[in-house]
Amino acid sequence: MCELDSRETEILFFLLIIIMIRSRKTGSVTMVNYLSSSFLYTKVANGILWAYSDFRYGLGFLLLCVLVGMILSEPTYKGPEHITYFRTAQAFEDELARDKRINWLICFYTVWNPSCVNFAPVFAELSAEYNLDNLKFGKIDIGRFPETAQKYRISDSSFSRQLPTVILFQNGKEVERRPMADAKGKLQKFFFSSDNVRAAFGLNNLYKQCVENPLKPSKQQQQISANAKKTN
Repeated sequence: MCELDSRETEILFFLLIIIMIRSRKTGSVTMVNYLSSSFLYTKVANGILWAYSDFRYGLGFLLLCVLVGMILSEPTYKGPEHITYFRTAQAFEDELARDKRINWLICFYTVWNPSCVNFAPVFAELSAEYNLDNLKFGKIDIGRFPETAQKYRISDSSFSRQLPTVILFQNGKEVERRPMADAKGKLQKFFFSSDNVRAAFGLNNLYKQCVENPLKPSKQQQQISANAKKTN
């Protein structure tokens, strides 16, 4: 009869604790995120158990995991999205100032942070649902542009609890952000689920306001249109 010894049992219990802690820390708010995190640490625990039994088994299991990961990679979001990706910090600032009638919901992220990776499909789905000419969605990688992170008081360290940070800009100025600090300056935990983001930024009401007040052509655009008609 196959039985686990005390050391192997300790490893499995340690695995359960790590899965729970890491899932909460990375903001795994969907079953897919939770399972992805669970599978990763389960592979690590199994690798340790195989190596504990025989080092050669552990090495073989490691090679098998690498091979499976290369052939069957984790699926990524491939649905519709309406997101502007800012390739430079100056392009981001210029876009905010270009037309202040546009409301911008901006996600400040890094490519290596698990919480940012988990939030990416949620943000994409929201952009596809709420995008308008006067309500737009954008993303900027503060890992590449630390000056932007510094300007908006966002820590991009590996221990940061501010990743991702989502900020709503109206008239070119910040009006709301998540996560946010309380009156004592302590950062409040925020789970970036679709419903939470909708509620925190009032997206339904904001969308309704933007629909009722569509963008009108600026004077410059009207002048260009008038000149084009004269030319024709």
